Amino acid sequence: MAKTANKTIKIKLVKSLIGCPETQRKVAKALGFSKTNQVVEHAESATIMGMVNKISHLVEVEK
Repeated sequence: MAKTANKTIKIKLVKSLIGCPETQRKVAKALGFSKTNQVVEHAESATIMGMVNKISHLVEVEK
């Protein structure tokens, strides 16, 4: 099997979670966010990208 490179992405929470539905707060918490302007790194996978899609209006993604 060919080895695949683990590509990582940086995700930054740019908007506050105040006033957001509880499901979006839980997704942000699962991604590792605890405060605004925090940057986290994750491997680029379908699961992570689905979570980012769920809160795309709150985050910025850098590859």
